[in-house]
Amino acid sequence: MSRRRRGRDVSGILVIDKPQGVTSNAVLQQVKRLYGAAKAGHTGSLDPLATGVLPLCFGEATKFSQLMLDSDKSYVARGRLGIITDSGDSDGNVMAEKPLPEGLDMAAIEALLPRFRGDIEQVPSMYSALKYKGRPLYEYAREGIEIERPARPVTIHELTLLAFDGENFDIAVTCSKGTYIRSLVEDIGEVLGCGAHVTQLRRTRAAGFGLEQAYDVSDLDARREAGESLDPLLVPVDAALTEFPKILLQDAQIVSILNGQPVKMTGHPPGWVRLYGGDRFLGLGEQLPDDRVTPRRLVKQA
Repeated sequence: MSRRRRGRDVSGILVIDKPQGVTSNAVLQQVKRLYGAAKAGHTGSLDPLATGVLPLCFGEATKFSQLMLDSDKSYVARGRLGIITDSGDSDGNVMAEKPLPEGLDMAAIEALLPRFRGDIEQVPSMYSALKYKGRPLYEYAREGIEIERPARPVTIHELTLLAFDGENFDIAVTCSKGTYIRSLVEDIGEVLGCGAHVTQLRRTRAAGFGLEQAYDVSDLDARREAGESLDPLLVPVDAALTEFPKILLQDAQIVSILNGQPVKMTGHPPGWVRLYGGDRFLGLGEQLPDDRVTPRRLVKQA
């Protein structure tokens, strides 16, 4: 019996502009098929309602997907005041409708935003992918089961009010990992006393990638139909790791690192470092306090 072909050994990162109405995993599987890739993963789910930057990792890049998931992210969101839904967004069921405060304007909304900037605590939505006893919270929510969720620390680096039309407000947010924009919008509505939910959500930046680098899935389909290779669209594995210092190794050091042995190295603070042999990316290492660099996540060398 012939062995079943499992896909191509292709490595790199592709940034997708996720469309509305589909899950991040559905987009991943579609693009994985287009590439015929053996191994692929994404770097953090977007809700079906949400659109925007979704970096996909192929092959060796999947070794760094967690680091990409841990990066700061930026969003533009629209909140609808006066209507509360069970999911915190317009895909959910309406639970209550409340009148808006009289005389509400941009200045009044702006006046309350400082309390949401910086280090805050946030209770995750029941419709999040956080797991409880091995199951994501949204599965419990769909069964009508409420799980107690402790507040978690997050950081809102930037929060800007962009517009307000009397019912809907638009905000731009740059935040740490684990921040839920739905919860942020709901909390703003709660402070105003009328409630709110998300009607539009677009991720504009993640893992250092922006919308200007993102491709539509329909564009990929068209390229394949035209007989074009999609491989040139992939960016190198280390493109998402530029926040870490770069270390250029000498020949003997390269051999040690590839054999899993630390090397003597000074001049960098403790933490993750990118390791190179010439122009060749070897992987990530860790600069230790004792002036050694030890390999942590190496990429397969051709």
